[in-house]
This record gives sequence, structure tokens and C-alpha cells, in this order.
Amino acid sequence: MGNMLIFGMGYTAQVLAGRLRAQGWTVRGTGTTGDMAFADNAAVEAVLAEATHVLSSVPPLREGGDPVLQTYGAAIAQSGAEWIGYLSSTGVYGDAGGAWVDESAPVGTGRRSARTKADLDWQALAAKVRVFRLPGIYGPGRSALERVMDGKAHRIAIPDQVFSRVHVDDIASGVIAGFDGAPGVYNLADDLPCSQNAVIEEAARLLGQEPPPMHSLEEANLSPMALAFHAENRRVANGKAKRLLGWKPAFPTYREGLRALSASTRPSIASADPAIASTDQR
Repeated sequence: MGNMLIFGMGYTAQVLAGRLRAQGWTVRGTGTTGDMAFADNAAVEAVLAEATHVLSSVPPLREGGDPVLQTYGAAIAQSGAEWIGYLSSTGVYGDAGGAWVDESAPVGTGRRSARTKADLDWQALAAKVRVFRLPGIYGPGRSALERVMDGKAHRIAIPDQVFSRVHVDDIASGVIAGFDGAPGVYNLADDLPCSQNAVIEEAARLLGQEPPPMHSLEEANLSPMALAFHAENRRVANGKAKRLLGWKPAFPTYREGLRALSASTRPSIASADPAIASTDQR
């Protein structure tokens, strides 16, 4: 089995690590839920020397620059790892006015300039790099179900605005499919971009609750980060990952994803404290 080093054992990386370990892989990682400190250069480089696969889910710094590339980029490029991956964001495409974007679309026009630079820098690191661009991530403890139950869900009247999303399990399966696929950039998104309102309404229906009231953007009193999010509008195409990696999302739309989450958590969902969702995509 393989030996993977993950920089940044966050929400998505933990799901991937669990799946790989169940298949007999050795998985080591940095971060609060990992087994190494990122700053422990000796430990990280010792693990890197044995790694067959390397993945980073660490976001760029707010002021710009990728901390993994800054600290370990040269060592990763020179390592014997046969596979290198990076979890990026579909935010690099910026606002497309609701149009479809695929991996050939221009990047760097949106609010995530630091992410765009990191995305391009990882691509330039080595010929064997795979970059996975992710839209809004949801899964256990981090979905519209928790937001509705916690009274934090918003329905906002923005006509014709759509977003793409992806279940965390489908990210894990996409990355694993990428082990045997060609290097390059892949969008991992579900098949049905839609409004955030539709997702909130479905979550409320599954919970047997009334959806939250509809507000204007001004009435919603959103944070600057949330306002920036709602300023973009695009549909993310996933055909390349399907064609070249043989990837098929288990949850092709938010309906299947929320239904599965509701069924798996129904006995305890009313009393469970929702996990705090990271403001970063991964």
C-alpha cells in the first residue's frame, strides 16, 4: 500500500486519511489533528523521504504566499514521491455571471488572488502535480442541516445566483481516482449548481421545519467575507474529472447528499453541537 504525507489535516484531509488507512495505507500529517508539527522540519522531512504520495490542503497566507511551498517546496519537488496533490478552490475562477467554467477558464480575476497564485505555483512545482479545485464543501457536521437547526441559515433574494458544491466523501474519492490519472487540474464539483436558497429549503424540509425567511442582501447583515462570496456567480463543470479519472460522485446533487446526512444523523441530530465550519474551502 501507499505512504501519504498530508500537509494540513483539516476537515477534508481527515476524511481522505480515514479512507486510505482503511485500505492499508500509512498516512502521516501536520496540523492539530495530525501527528507532526508543521514547524518540525526534521520530522516532516524524514516522513517526506518515505512518502510515495504528498498532498497539501493548507490555504495560502492572507498576505500572500503558500506556507508549504515556502518551507518545504524544494524538498517536495526533489523527493522520491511519485504523486503530488494540492487542494485548491474554484474561487480562482472569479465571477462568471452564472456561466459554466471548466479547467480551461481564466483564473485570477476574482477575490482570491492569493489562492490563484498558490494554485499556479503548485502546478509549476513539478510535472507530476495534480491540483483539485473545490467549490463549497459539505458533509457530516458541516452542512445546511446544522445551519438550519442552529438558526444560522439565511435565504437571500439574489435572482439567478447559483453556486456549486461537493460532498466531502466525493472529494476523497476524486483525489484517490487522481492517483492513477494524468497530472493536471481537475474540478471536483457535483452535477447540479443551484442557489443557496434551494439547499437551505431542502435542509429545512428534511428536518420538518419551516425555512428561514427571505431577506434582501442588506437585511441579511452579512460579514464582509460572506458578502464577497455572494458577489460571485458561476457553475463549475466536472466533466474532465469524470472523463480522465473515471470519477463519479456518490452524491451527484445536494438532494442525495443532504438526504444521506439526515438519515445518518437523525437519531442524534437534534442534540448534537454542529462542528464549526472553517472559513476556508477545504
